[in-house]
Amino acid sequence: MPSRWSRVIVTRPAGEAGAWVAALQARGWEAHSLPLIDIGAPRDPQVLARLRDVQARWSHWDALMFVSTAAVQHFLDGVLPDGGAHRTGTRFWAPGPGTARTLSVALQRLGLGPERIDQPPADALQFDSEHLWPVVSSQARAGARLLVVRGVSTSADGVPMGGTEGSGREWLMEQCRARGAAVEVCAAYERHAPRWTPSDRALAEQDALWLFSSSEAVAHLRTAMPAADWSRAGALCTHERIAAAARATGFVHVYTSRPSLPDVLVALESVRSPI
Repeated sequence: MPSRWSRVIVTRPAGEAGAWVAALQARGWEAHSLPLIDIGAPRDPQVLARLRDVQARWSHWDALMFVSTAAVQHFLDGVLPDGGAHRTGTRFWAPGPGTARTLSVALQRLGLGPERIDQPPADALQFDSEHLWPVVSSQARAGARLLVVRGVSTSADGVPMGGTEGSGREWLMEQCRARGAAVEVCAAYERHAPRWTPSDRALAEQDALWLFSSSEAVAHLRTAMPAADWSRAGALCTHERIAAAARATGFVHVYTSRPSLPDVLVALESVRSPI
């Protein structure tokens, strides 16, 4: 591997990046955090009102699908413990182990156990909606009610932009609707491009191996540096759809991995020491 790729840039949101940077540094990488998505509570009054209403009625749904750890945190942190919560049969869907772990902790606070969580098997080829579907498809029956908890894309000033990332999630929702299930969506947080400092931009201009966990993050990088030449940089992407976005942006050296931290660490080692 070229020595210039001893530097790794972690693009995950600020609240998640620290643990990744620490793990990479422990493996000998020069790792830096440069979030390409900022996440926060909804600022649109209508979106926030809808969120508060749904949080008060979450047990009315047969299943809640959380698209990310941010979805879990921003939704369930606003749900008060209810002594009768254990009497509901609501299931909780997670597309991968990271979301499932965060969900398990949040449910414990509500008096619910991890047996309520559905997620792809540990040996799944990928952790995404497509590999979650075989696990939950039997729940998507006629009359079933599914709530998808996700984020909404906004401008830096909080103006909704109409985008909700995740074509795989849209696919899963369509599968549920095709079987007669009623599917609703709730935005629990908002995503927008970060405001870079001069030091952030200086870091981005250096040759590095970028870790991408979101196609939207790739889009934000392309917007921030439209004239950049990425042919000497590398991109390790946690899904093939993200890899396609990286190639479209101009990355030539593109690799893929499952999204869990252990899988990414293994993939990085294979890039560092190709067979």
